[in-house]
Amino acid sequence: METSKQYPDFVHIGMKILLWFEKNGRKLPFREEKSPYFIWISEVIFQQTRIQQGMEHYLRFVERFPTVQHLASATEDEVMLYWKGLGYYSRAINLHHAAQQIMNDYSGEIPSDYRALLRLKGVGKYIASAVMSIAFNQPYPAVDGNLYRVLSRFFCDDYDISQSKAFDYFSELAMRMMPMERAGDFNEAMMDIGAEICTPKNPRCTLCPIHTDCMAYSVGKVLEFPIKKKKIVKKKETIDYFFLHDGQSFWAKQRGKETFWKSLYEFPSSIPEKYSEMIYDTYQVRHQFTHKDLTINIHLLERKSEETLEEMSIMEHFEKIDFDKMDNFSFPKPLQDFLRNKFSL
Repeated sequence: METSKQYPDFVHIGMKILLWFEKNGRKLPFREEKSPYFIWISEVIFQQTRIQQGMEHYLRFVERFPTVQHLASATEDEVMLYWKGLGYYSRAINLHHAAQQIMNDYSGEIPSDYRALLRLKGVGKYIASAVMSIAFNQPYPAVDGNLYRVLSRFFCDDYDISQSKAFDYFSELAMRMMPMERAGDFNEAMMDIGAEICTPKNPRCTLCPIHTDCMAYSVGKVLEFPIKKKKIVKKKETIDYFFLHDGQSFWAKQRGKETFWKSLYEFPSSIPEKYSEMIYDTYQVRHQFTHKDLTINIHLLERKSEETLEEMSIMEHFEKIDFDKMDNFSFPKPLQDFLRNKFSL
């Protein structure tokens, strides 16, 4: 499909975007100073969390870990605790690991080199590009879901964004309109347009600073873009947990790092057969991952004796957690919701 993307002179479009951004850009705390650390943390948090939902978490996180040094020297458990509520806990583990890399390999300074950023745990092309452009004003397009949407609609481009080369393809398009001396502002402006105006559903096209130049808008096909042909096939999985408690305490242990919910706490996933008669109720909840639909059955067990609890603790390596100390531990969201809803915590 031939589109106007083949004509290189689109910098005037970028200038329109910047003029709009100067008056309408979102006022966000990490934009007030171009701190590479705050920009890195914000991009990791808000890559998969909406600004409105995640801002309180961001502020709490950077208040506790205001520098790379603070983050690197913390324990993983504490980092996970301050990540609570954001989900995708592997992001917190990767942040912690990357902070230690920065301390060990870069003397505590966020590297200003694109390839060096990519060597940090959990940093991919998007985050590296965002840090390079916003913190260091280098011309790297930060192509995320917002930019895919804005660019594919503007150019009426049917390139499949699920393809492995989509990031590089749309980066090239963005470079055609990016004013090189204001790369960071351009990326932030495009993020704002994508988040606030050029939304997946019900886009507010007439508010967009470039709608008169937008090819999809001109032909009435805005909602047909972007193109994503590859559909995610979700696997179905069921987990059974056994919630053993005595009214004031319950038993849990920390997961390993081999699978999802890395390093979070969970309830026993099995019990000796002789204890199955202690089950008096079952609570079911469903939880969705990007590639998985999870059904969780939480079986509640009635304590028969103190010996039962101690035996479970010894046999299964679980630890006793008081209900009033639960907030000191990081649980997966469905288990945390179960505790709060079932026991009014």
